[in-house]
Amino acid sequence: MNKIFKTLDEQITILKNKGLIIEDEILAKEILLRENYFFISGYRSLFMKSLVDKKFVVGASFRELYAMFNFDRQVRNILFKNLLIVENNIKSIISYYLSKTYGIKESDYLNPMNFNRAPERSRQVNDLIKKMKRQIHSNTNSHTATAHYNMNYGYIPLWIAVKVLSFGIVSELYNILKPQDQREVAVFFKTDANNLMTYLPVLSNYRNLCAHEEILFDHRAQRKIDDTKFHEILNIPKFNEEYIYGKDDLFSLIIILKQVLRKEDFSMLLSELNYEISRLEGTLKSISIGKVLERMGFPINYMEIEGIEK
Repeated sequence: MNKIFKTLDEQITILKNKGLIIEDEILAKEILLRENYFFISGYRSLFMKSLVDKKFVVGASFRELYAMFNFDRQVRNILFKNLLIVENNIKSIISYYLSKTYGIKESDYLNPMNFNRAPERSRQVNDLIKKMKRQIHSNTNSHTATAHYNMNYGYIPLWIAVKVLSFGIVSELYNILKPQDQREVAVFFKTDANNLMTYLPVLSNYRNLCAHEEILFDHRAQRKIDDTKFHEILNIPKFNEEYIYGKDDLFSLIIILKQVLRKEDFSMLLSELNYEISRLEGTLKSISIGKVLERMGFPINYMEIEGIEK
């Protein structure tokens, strides 16, 4: 069945017929036009009695729905700037160790012999090297630093090349490093190589989601992180022997950022998140902030993670 175009008046009528209180229809139509009905309605499930009849709970208002939309936007902005810090850190550290160990020219650091030599990794190594070369070459002239090195030296060192490589590519790059090189990078973040291999795709996934303004608060990553001492110390409840929060939800990202960000950066991140949560709580009337936190995968005592040592 094809979707039919709905005017702003029709969109308002649909929301009102489902029980949503709209106090200022002119303002609501302006917001729907500016922000897009589809994306604002992406938060309505929080305010529904059930997903079957799709009726709003008593007292649910457009003001609350829009507050949730703006909350998610602010959380995206907070996380995005911190994910960019981590992305830069990862790129810098990997490029430093590979350049120090294997050389600074493309023919040196992209030599297949420098990567995991397990037979089952051979195809992955070759495919990734091809992807890296493609990204570097296609972006050489569009980036000032790469163009400068290419023009003046005839090659692009890895610490410059990483600027034009996506976080996803760099995540894959870490995955094919030799075990000793993986360990050297992981030590910087005070974790082990296996954890970092899990963390990087999750970080990359959330980074891209934030960059494209996708719905964030209830996103679930494709990979679950291993249990950590943060789960245990925060006394996160379990179901069927597995922690119910902090595995593949937004709080799992917070756990990762706790481990890879500097202490002062993480403290600021947590403070900014707590401010936005408190601000949203002051707006919500028809549902509790606890319902939002549950969908985010945040335990009630989420702020205590700041005081736990890595």
